[in-house]
Amino acid sequence: MLRCMLLWMLLGWTLRACMLKNHTLWLEKHDCAQCVAVNTTICSGCCYTQDTNLRGRFGRTFLIQRSCVPLSLVYRPAWLPGCPQDVDPQLYYPAARRCSCRRCDTRSHHCIRTRRVSHDGCASAIGSKGAQE
Repeated sequence: MLRCMLLWMLLGWTLRACMLKNHTLWLEKHDCAQCVAVNTTICSGCCYTQDTNLRGRFGRTFLIQRSCVPLSLVYRPAWLPGCPQDVDPQLYYPAARRCSCRRCDTRSHHCIRTRRVSHDGCASAIGSKGAQE
């Protein structure tokens, strides 16, 4: 019984650990008439974090704040239809290649949990398109 509980706890943690996850991004430009949906990868999952109620320098030694962040990103091109001739229809979007639990660098990442706002569409979506490479 104890072995089963231990195995369940270990498997439960690995299912929620920091890893790559498929995600759909909607890309649009102000001057272009349409937008496209592209499939990419993001980092998602739980990382070990520890807070403390102690103050001062002593309390900071017990504070552990880690986020699931990308270790490696690539930028892939996508083309938007319906752009005027004077507007470049090409956009680049990020795709994570590796993830890790690290201290969140506020210079390059949003380190807070934001409200869940639905961004699953555009005003004039033309359907799901992958990047043309």
